[in-house]
Amino acid sequence: MTELLEKSALRVRLRVLRRRLADEVPDVAERAARRAPLSRFSRFSVVSAYCAQGSEVDPTPVLRAILEFNPGHAKAALPVAVDRDSPLKFRLWRPQDVLTPDAFGIPAPPASAPEVEPNLVIAPVLGFDRRGGRLGQGAGHYDRTLANLRAARPVFVLGLAFSGQEVDAVPTDPHDQRLDAILTETEFIEVAGGSR
Repeated sequence: MTELLEKSALRVRLRVLRRRLADEVPDVAERAARRAPLSRFSRFSVVSAYCAQGSEVDPTPVLRAILEFNPGHAKAALPVAVDRDSPLKFRLWRPQDVLTPDAFGIPAPPASAPEVEPNLVIAPVLGFDRRGGRLGQGAGHYDRTLANLRAARPVFVLGLAFSGQEVDAVPTDPHDQRLDAILTETEFIEVAGGSR
C-alpha cells in the first residue's frame, strides 16, 4: 500500500513538472530526434510510436527520423486500446491515414488497418530512472502490452521524455516493464542489461 501511495504522489508531482517542462522546452521533440542514434535503430522493421496527449513528448520527429534513415525498411504503427483492461494492439499507420478514437478516446488507426507486432516501441514516460524504470499514467496498459510482446519475441522499448523527468529511482513492482533506453532532448541513455 505504501508503494502505491508513493507512486501516486510521484505521478502528481511529475505531471505538474512535465507541464512546466513542455512550456520551457517547446522544441523537445526535435532536439530529441537529433540525439537519436539512428543507425542503432535501423535493424527494426516495425516501429510503434503514440499520439501524444497533453504534455507528453511528441514522438513524430523521432519516428520520422528513424523511418527516413533507411527509407522503405521500417513501417510505422500506433497503439490501439480496445478496452480498459486488455493489452494494447498495434496497427500499421501512415501519416496520411485518418485516425479514429480508441477506447480511451486517443486517436488510433481504424480496425481496417492491419494489426502488427512492433519490434521497436517508443513509449511515453511520466518519469524514468537510469536503470530503465518507467513510471506511466498508472493504468498498466504499457506494462501488460510489453510483457505480452516480450513473451513472443525480443522488443526494444525506447522511453521518450524531457531530461527533467529523470528521478533517482522509479518505484517498481514485479510486473513493471523496464525501458531498454531513454531518449531526451539532451542525451540517449542505454540501459545496462537491456530488456528483461
